[in-house]
Amino acid sequence: MFLSQNISIVHPEHFFITGLTDTPYSTYYYIFLFIIYFISIIGNSIVILVIALHRSLHSPMYIGVFNLALADIGEVNALIPSMIKIFFFDSQYISYNDCLANMFFVNFFITVQTYTLVVLAFDRFVAICLPLRYNAIVNNKFMAIVFSVIWAFNTFLVTLSTSMMTRLSFCKSNVVESWYCDYGTLLRMPCNDSSINTLIAVLIRAFFLVAPPFIIVLSYVGIFIALCKITTWGGRFKALKTCVSHLLVVGSFFLPILCILIAAPAANARIISGSLSFALPPMLNPIIYVLNTAKIKDLIRKVLNNRSAPIRGNVSK
Repeated sequence: MFLSQNISIVHPEHFFITGLTDTPYSTYYYIFLFIIYFISIIGNSIVILVIALHRSLHSPMYIGVFNLALADIGEVNALIPSMIKIFFFDSQYISYNDCLANMFFVNFFITVQTYTLVVLAFDRFVAICLPLRYNAIVNNKFMAIVFSVIWAFNTFLVTLSTSMMTRLSFCKSNVVESWYCDYGTLLRMPCNDSSINTLIAVLIRAFFLVAPPFIIVLSYVGIFIALCKITTWGGRFKALKTCVSHLLVVGSFFLPILCILIAAPAANARIISGSLSFALPPMLNPIIYVLNTAKIKDLIRKVLNNRSAPIRGNVSK
């Protein structure tokens, strides 16, 4: 059913999400998504609580990790529950306004993730290439300003791109061939001029899919050059070890996106690889940072030991 907004603009009452409907063994995939969701929420919540409650982690790098965990929780909550709802309630319809809200929150938290990785790359660049000036350049005040700008700028840009969707008329079809209300998919559906929206989409891709990896690569080129100037292999390994967590997180974020670009043209392959590229990084990020960061591991171990001590005492009595 379609509702006419005015003479020229037609908005559907609902969109119909077709992603994963014809995928073989889709039941097992939805169960897998639920496991990913559960691990993501628990893992990122632990990281947020550990960083928030321990003053020793109130440092620039961990402020970045804290913001990344917030964005991860926001993204999985915006994406996975709506996908799982399709499975449990066998309802692939989503209202027009809910579709725009879904589009906004998924895109917003993904863009925050992207630029958080850029900030963390800059943090590692300054720490290794300009160690004597690190505290003067990268401090808590600097991080607070940078992340305030990132969250505000992303809010503006994603709000602009989402609100511009309301000028498009969907008078031919309301079927969205994706696993969520994907901005790019919806841009291929309107029956009126969408050139302005396409321009905004190109700008967003440039801001969030081209510029960030380019800046990160430049940062690590500088880091590699700085490592070559360190005379001992031990010194090089020690410096490089501080970058391992960030490199793994960057890989988990951008490699699935690369897989989408080179995936087989089959719709199912693109939908599965696309949904995994959104769902896996929020699950992997806290695991990577916990396993590769001695401070976080030590604090979690101390908390667990402190909680188990009274239990052991009661048992011994």
